[in-house]
Amino acid sequence: MSVVVADNCSKWYGHVLGISDVSWTLRGGIVGLLGPNGAGKSTLIKMMGGLLRPSRGKLTVYGENPFDSIEVRRRIGYAPEHEKTWDDLTALELVTVMAQLAGVPKDAATTAAKVAIEQMGMTGAMHRRVKGFSKGMRQRTKLATAIAHDPDFLLLDEPLTGVDPVARIDIVDRIRKLGEAGKTIIVSSHVLYEIEALTSEIVVIYRGQVLAEGNVYEIRKLIDRHPHRIRVECDQPRVIAAALATADHVARIVFERGAVLIETRDPDRCYDQLTEAVIASKVTVTALTSPDNNLGAVFEYLTGDRGGAR
Repeated sequence: MSVVVADNCSKWYGHVLGISDVSWTLRGGIVGLLGPNGAGKSTLIKMMGGLLRPSRGKLTVYGENPFDSIEVRRRIGYAPEHEKTWDDLTALELVTVMAQLAGVPKDAATTAAKVAIEQMGMTGAMHRRVKGFSKGMRQRTKLATAIAHDPDFLLLDEPLTGVDPVARIDIVDRIRKLGEAGKTIIVSSHVLYEIEALTSEIVVIYRGQVLAEGNVYEIRKLIDRHPHRIRVECDQPRVIAAALATADHVARIVFERGAVLIETRDPDRCYDQLTEAVIASKVTVTALTSPDNNLGAVFEYLTGDRGGAR
């Protein structure tokens, strides 16, 4: 059985559109839900979690309407993007209460909470009050509340927001392990590299509609068919430009203050030649960025906002 089946689902908030005519099937694994803020990610997640009814269309989880089925909702773990919680409780108290609310018997809730807290790397802080936690510790605690009742399906809305790089790596690894244990997981984000660290399977949502789904690398291939921009900040931009000017993959070179912007049809070759030019000419590079190597490029390509895209 498919985990989620959405059939022409739409959701309105008065005159504001949350999602529009979404048809999508989720069969399992870890899937990244990608989109900018306001794209409809949280609306779709809340519908899957049984917190919102579709205004039109139908959405089922494990074959049932999650809004109406307590049994289905007990199979779901939800970590919302924004937290409003009981800050005066300790992490253990909070996770224990949430486990009980999710259906764990009272005499088993504390043990379940301790297991979840350990899975999220928070054992050493479980007796501390939540109000004194850093953003990373709050995110870990929130994830612990989502898994304490051992759900089959996890909905994690922007779980890495505000987390420092070291904690991000650890949290990503812990989410991966949950996937390896057989959980179906939806992770939303507006940052492409966060999702790439977790999974290659993505659903791109923009302005309330699903624009694409599948392997993120296939989406990148679509982008790379069009000129790809690479910006090099360095002390000798003309030297870099001269080294690449005759390359058949270079479509355009633009000089900026203290930098050169290269448009290429073959990013991999361009990066290789850039490296060679920098080493050979002893150019000092202070920054190397790509305006197209991000989620915005996916949206621009898929929505036709970019020149030449359809």
